[in-house]
Amino acid sequence: VYEQIPADLLKHVEDVLFNRHPDATDQLLQFSESITSQRSTSNAEDLSWRELPVHERLCHALVKGIDKYIVEDTEEARQQVTRCLEVIEGPLMEGMTHVGDLFGAGKMFLPQVVKTARVMKKAVNYLTPFMEQEKEQAGETARRFRGTIVMATVKGDVHDIGKNIVGVVLGCNNYEIIDLGVMVACETILETAREQQADIIGLSGLITPSLDEMVHVAEEMQREDNQLPLLIGGATTSAKHTAVRIACQYDQPTIHVTDASRCVGVVDRLMSKERKPALIEENSQKQADLNLAFQQRTFPMISYAKACQQPFPTDWNSLTIETPDMLGTQVLDQYPLEELVPFIDWTPFFMTWELKGKYPAILDDPQRGETARELFDQAQQMLQQIVSKGQLQARAVYGIWPAAADGDDLILFQDENRDQELTRFHTLRQQWQRQGQTEFRSLADYVAPRDSGPADYLGAFALTTGIGADELAAEYASAQDDYSAIMVKALADRLAEAFAESLHQRVRQHWQYGSSEQLSENDLIAEKYRGIRPAPGYPAQPDHTEKRPLFKLLDAENQAGIQLTETLAMTPAASVCGLYFAHPEARYFSVQRLDRDQIEDYARRKNMAVEEVERWLGSYLGYNNRSD
Repeated sequence: VYEQIPADLLKHVEDVLFNRHPDATDQLLQFSESITSQRSTSNAEDLSWRELPVHERLCHALVKGIDKYIVEDTEEARQQVTRCLEVIEGPLMEGMTHVGDLFGAGKMFLPQVVKTARVMKKAVNYLTPFMEQEKEQAGETARRFRGTIVMATVKGDVHDIGKNIVGVVLGCNNYEIIDLGVMVACETILETAREQQADIIGLSGLITPSLDEMVHVAEEMQREDNQLPLLIGGATTSAKHTAVRIACQYDQPTIHVTDASRCVGVVDRLMSKERKPALIEENSQKQADLNLAFQQRTFPMISYAKACQQPFPTDWNSLTIETPDMLGTQVLDQYPLEELVPFIDWTPFFMTWELKGKYPAILDDPQRGETARELFDQAQQMLQQIVSKGQLQARAVYGIWPAAADGDDLILFQDENRDQELTRFHTLRQQWQRQGQTEFRSLADYVAPRDSGPADYLGAFALTTGIGADELAAEYASAQDDYSAIMVKALADRLAEAFAESLHQRVRQHWQYGSSEQLSENDLIAEKYRGIRPAPGYPAQPDHTEKRPLFKLLDAENQAGIQLTETLAMTPAASVCGLYFAHPEARYFSVQRLDRDQIEDYARRKNMAVEEVERWLGSYLGYNNRSD
């Protein structure tokens, strides 16, 4: 906690941050050496706070996230009051309020807040049987919350780390959180809100199809004349989409929240009669501005036909195309987790916990470093436990096939005879013309055309490290340990990306062109190698429906244990899929905006209705397809 940094250390740190004098850095280094020397002589746990009165011990435990003594201290506090509720509304809520103030002021960070929630839950869980007994005997009222919030990841989506974090932080601020979990139907969300007399509904989602489901929920809330504020959050959501597509469907406040640190302030204002009107006015004005900007937007587009005439160029006659040493699929079952650990990119792990900074530099950050180091150490401990006990399973299926580009389609052949089509992937091409742009890329540009002469290949994969993650997280959650539950899922995600990196290295070796690679772990994380592995649903191919032929080709459900939801999210959530391209100049790109002529051609090639394609690619359309 910033306020509790020793004054002498704080002075040295601020001298460096604010460049107060030329030798500030040298003085900080000298001071750090003296601190290191002192720590090496004494590693004993400081228990001086155990001498404080129980009221102060409870507050200290909450601020520091220490749950070791919470049950005995809670019992001692219970013995000193006439009602158990006094313990919650007294020292426990005082401690939680202090934590909320520190977090809101940026003097405490998310991992600490989640650990605080763990302490609070254990205290309340201990008191609950006593409170129930008191209610039966004397008709005591239940714990009083500041408000009730129903939260859910919408139908078809399985990602919930961000939602869970927001729920924990709001719970720390004495809001009752009714978390319905993942893949929750609109009817369930609204029915629960009615039954629980909720004050606010919060929706979350990660994949782009979830945006349409959020629109549907807003439409249903309007149809039912619902009066509750609606909060929107998740990685693919944005203030613009919320304003343009969701808020316009619902007359009540519909607010986009970016992260846990901002969510509390929004909810506090919504629950305040005095502060709510100003928030609604600010939000309405902001959304009006976003809508106006959206209506006035222009995209300099070229025709699809012209874009096809200006692809990324390759001289296929002079390009060397290596022949893979394998064709068809291979399966990796129960892949050793310990082999994936060196491939982990830790920077996104810290971002999950809202600690911004690049690993390993973040460990020495003047403000976040102490929290980051503690979080990292605990992540290492849990990772070691997961690996040693085999608590998660890693499975994958991958393959390489003879392939050729056919316009903007990619054909995979049964064998090297190349006379029997196995499957076909469909790609999209850039049409948004930026200043000076002369090439309009498609993933099909990275595979040799059928009539170009050379024989080319394409790879595909689907993998997961999430088998067992939900069950393990549920065990921690049932023990009132949200911190560890979130940690499990965050580590499962990191292991999945590490598996993707490891598997890509294996495929490059199969494909021969990667056999001489001499890359460090940092080089791999920085993608300093030849080839790319774009995934359906991402900017180079934003159409999630391309997962269907991919999963059919790989038999991913049977071979890797991965399923697709109705909106084509992968479950387990810690899963990755995609295609392998070996072209030496292949790079990731975004198709950005797509015009109607390409959408119509794409729908024809995929044998889909134009309206259905527009629904899946709605946020990428460069034209207005709405009738409202």
